[in-house]
Amino acid sequence: MNSHQHTNGNNHKNGTITLEGLLPPKPARQGRTPKVMLLFPPNWTPAMPHLALPTLTAWLRQEGIQVIQRDLNIEVFDYILTRDFIEKSVERVRAAFGPRGNALRRGGPPPEMVSWALEMGPKLARQVEKATDVLRSDAFFDGPIGLRNFRIVIEALEIASLPFYPASLNLQNYVAAGPVDSSRFLLEAVKDPRHNLFLEIYRRILLPDIVAEQPDVVGISIPSMIQMLPGLTAAWLIREAGLTCHITVGGPHISMLREELPKVPDIFQLFDSAVIFDGERSLAQLAEAVVNGGSLAQILNLVYRDGAEIRTTARKEAEKIANLPLPDFSDLPLDRYLAPRLALPLLTARGCYFGKCAFCNVGYGEAESFSQLRAQALADQMLALHAKYGVKHIFFSDEAVTPRNLRDLSRILQEAGSPVTWGGCARFEKIIDRPLLDSMMAGGCRTILFGLESASEAIIDHMVKGTQLPHMSRILRESAEAGIWNHTFFFFGFPGESIENAQETVNFLYAHKQYIHSAATGTFLMERYSPAHRYPESFGVKRIIEDPSKDLAIYFDYEAVSGMNEQMAELVHDRFLDALPKKSYPQFYVSHVYRFLYSSYLPEKGLPHPPWLVPEGDKVTG
Repeated sequence: MNSHQHTNGNNHKNGTITLEGLLPPKPARQGRTPKVMLLFPPNWTPAMPHLALPTLTAWLRQEGIQVIQRDLNIEVFDYILTRDFIEKSVERVRAAFGPRGNALRRGGPPPEMVSWALEMGPKLARQVEKATDVLRSDAFFDGPIGLRNFRIVIEALEIASLPFYPASLNLQNYVAAGPVDSSRFLLEAVKDPRHNLFLEIYRRILLPDIVAEQPDVVGISIPSMIQMLPGLTAAWLIREAGLTCHITVGGPHISMLREELPKVPDIFQLFDSAVIFDGERSLAQLAEAVVNGGSLAQILNLVYRDGAEIRTTARKEAEKIANLPLPDFSDLPLDRYLAPRLALPLLTARGCYFGKCAFCNVGYGEAESFSQLRAQALADQMLALHAKYGVKHIFFSDEAVTPRNLRDLSRILQEAGSPVTWGGCARFEKIIDRPLLDSMMAGGCRTILFGLESASEAIIDHMVKGTQLPHMSRILRESAEAGIWNHTFFFFGFPGESIENAQETVNFLYAHKQYIHSAATGTFLMERYSPAHRYPESFGVKRIIEDPSKDLAIYFDYEAVSGMNEQMAELVHDRFLDALPKKSYPQFYVSHVYRFLYSSYLPEKGLPHPPWLVPEGDKVTG
């Protein structure tokens, strides 16, 4: 069975899987080749695969281990965005909240939402499958057509979520019905059919396949906090079904919780172990140990349950990126991602070559290790993906591409005829100049994501950003003039930032409005293991506030010695957003993938990149 195919679900009774007759005895473990099933749960942007599973899959297969990788993220969206599912969702809304349905349960959706769903739901159900087809075609780039069908998908997801209110799933986020950084909530929410959208879906598209495949290990990748409930729901269903496979979790979010997990032993009711930091070698060793009865104590980077005890093994040396094989996307449903063209992720490096920013937790509190691919090896990987999958768009998912790789990679790809376009993050380094940017454009670069963060010199220095305003200004101008789409990240509310400092950032943005094409904005988050969290006094933080009920927290409230408080930063951010020019076709700006593909499409048609802060129809002036 291919990893993305599903059984027909005939073994269900009243929504519960029955295992009778489906569990042939496993052969003796000694000497068997391990079988691992890897799961990537919602929510992540369904426009492109995440790199976690293909990287692990390639390593495990290199070690001779059988692997089944399942991108549950795209599978769930594919399952929901059908006429049948939306029609059934409308009937669920009617039964639970309609005028002749059951009495409104406490905390139900507002009546106007119910009325809208009942009125519009049948029409959206008829349209949704065609709409997803549009998102998967170049018709998406036609502004009116793309927007109309994008809205159909968005509204269909709203209706699909409504029976589970207040939980909701959309293209960019999943909001659970409670705090997913609370183990008490998670342990109840994984089995709550009233609010957990994933229970029934997993029972149909996942659990029968686990029963059929009988993996020795199920590995669940959890890169972000919003994936905790969807990921642990899969773990609970395996437990509920009585399957004997070893369940392990991993990913950046789990690494951030490595010191908290042993303090919350009850969470190990859902899984057996957690692989922290880079997991390729540890996961391979874990699979071998599970099959052959080996000791987990000898596996590095592991937090595991040993009877009533939770144990943590030693930290292994960080794996160098040059040791990793080419990521293996071969059994992912690459034709089902919700994007007009296939884009694949790739890493140029592991870690950050700068690694000092006070707001960033790269390294998760341990000594940062950085390793990068040489440009030729990176180009070889890009060309191999192009040859194997026909992909023409590659997005670098790492922290920041080094100037050396920007230079050398561009030259190599230009000499190869620039068969792929690419984009990724970069720092405002003095060495980035117009000749380099021209070479990048000629070598296929179409978008750069710059960490602006702030345009106040005082705040830039305070957050140890290591950039300078004159270079920021020049690089934005020269990059735009070279034909590259400039995306910027910035936020308000770093400890000590005043309203006047925030105004400096706004002034800078508008002064460079013709050179900035999109942005991701927000307010400062006090994140576990960031320098600001580890050394609060050094960054003007009076105290960090921890909520005892949120025992799996990675974000914290805080009190700053001076400057705006969190509420004022939110107000400044919201006022800024309210003043932004409206975009006729906002679908192009929703995710990094859509922006990247749009920035690649426009030059093909000889069209300019529209400035972000310039109202549509206004003439751009210097």
